[in-house]
Amino acid sequence: MRNRGKAVKYGIGIIIAALAAVFLFNLINEKKALKQIIERLTADSRVAHVLVSDVKTSPQTGKTLTTIKFMEFDAAQRPLPPKYFTFSANIIQFQSLVIRFDDFLVKSGHPLKGKSAYVFMKVFALNGDRAEVFELNKIAEVPSGYRIEGMDRTLERRLWRKFWDYALDARQAKSVGIKNAQVEAPGTKFVPGVIYTIVIEHDGGMRIDTQELPRILKGERLNF
Repeated sequence: MRNRGKAVKYGIGIIIAALAAVFLFNLINEKKALKQIIERLTADSRVAHVLVSDVKTSPQTGKTLTTIKFMEFDAAQRPLPPKYFTFSANIIQFQSLVIRFDDFLVKSGHPLKGKSAYVFMKVFALNGDRAEVFELNKIAEVPSGYRIEGMDRTLERRLWRKFWDYALDARQAKSVGIKNAQVEAPGTKFVPGVIYTIVIEHDGGMRIDTQELPRILKGERLNF
């Protein structure tokens, strides 16, 4: 009986040790995954290029239609597949959620100081008493450009839900060092022949910079 009791205790000890190892393994993986997500979010400098790819008159309404090409970059500055949006106005705005951190201590224990996170939400144009709106990302989903290769999709979605909870709930935000989260919508007049670069500044704000296309491209019919 005594030997049997020792065997049972030994077996229980092995099970507890195995469960602890699995828990520790999952916790380490979660920390690494969350760290990767935050590192991607806090990339600074350029975040997207925009240019006017077409301007034409609608035969139905007689209005001038402006089509823009929107190309976002991921955290490694790799371009994502472009998206095209057509508006009946050319003053166009990009709505983004901008999150400013104090010392956002990621679960891995690495502080990220003085940078801001951003997620593109919508692109829109105000046309009189109505708005023309296209959705870029939805709240609580994994935003474009932030998917991590090789990560389990269930874990990734769970971590992003957790991130959105932190960002949009003031009580939780303070507990993890988020100073504030607010919607910003920089915009400008979009015309042909100009490259528009959306950037996020180190201290938080988003802005749109402009640069004329190289002279060699002027007058050319380009297939965008």
